[in-house]
Amino acid sequence: PSPWPSPITCWTLPKLGSLDQNIEGKTLTSTGEFLPPEALKEMKANLIKFLPFKYLAKELTSQAEILKKVLRDNQEHFPVVFSQASHCLELVCGVEVKEVDPREHIYIMVPNLGLTCDVMLSSGQSMPKVGLLVLILSLIMQNGDRAPEEKVWGALSRLGVCVGSVHCVFGEPRTLLTHVWVQEGYLEYRQVPYSYPARYEFLWGPRAYAETSKREVMAFLLRIKERASRAFPPLSAEAAREEDEAA
Repeated sequence: PSPWPSPITCWTLPKLGSLDQNIEGKTLTSTGEFLPPEALKEMKANLIKFLPFKYLAKELTSQAEILKKVLRDNQEHFPVVFSQASHCLELVCGVEVKEVDPREHIYIMVPNLGLTCDVMLSSGQSMPKVGLLVLILSLIMQNGDRAPEEKVWGALSRLGVCVGSVHCVFGEPRTLLTHVWVQEGYLEYRQVPYSYPARYEFLWGPRAYAETSKREVMAFLLRIKERASRAFPPLSAEAAREEDEAA
């Protein structure tokens, strides 16, 4: 069993497919060996649990440490597992894994886009939340710099983050968005002028403008999209139409 708690197992990502080649239900690793999907899933889950705690503790990690503590010396599977776990961590937690020493394969975890909202977290007491903040900031951009509250909650509910339900990573989302991040200056939450009954909307807060920019957020989203398009096989016309209709 893993020595770390399971902090993000209830976070539901969009169905993006697999970052590896699947043949008859098994994964083809970089060495040409086949890995049972259950083993890959377990190793990836353990690494996703391990890396955020290194980030919150402000500690570097290395390939050697990951192999010893997480992957149990399964070196041949490291490239596939590390790539998938790093991509998931960036999407979910907004934390990028960077190699600072290619010779020794030493890594550091840094927040995306320079956002520092996780600095206030007590080490080991909470999970990184930058990923959700980036999502909210992008939703605001896509809605003409002011996102109606109902659109924000609708988008989050499709990801399993629902008002009134305590999420295992983000806590109660209404409190996080309308109080915590408003007080910290990342978001503005205000009544739409002259609306009756009252409607509310989200805007970028002054701290978001100070720590990042719309250009950086857009570049990040395009980078994620480009990476996904390279990693995942293109959908057929029929599959793409079905996915659009489902969305």
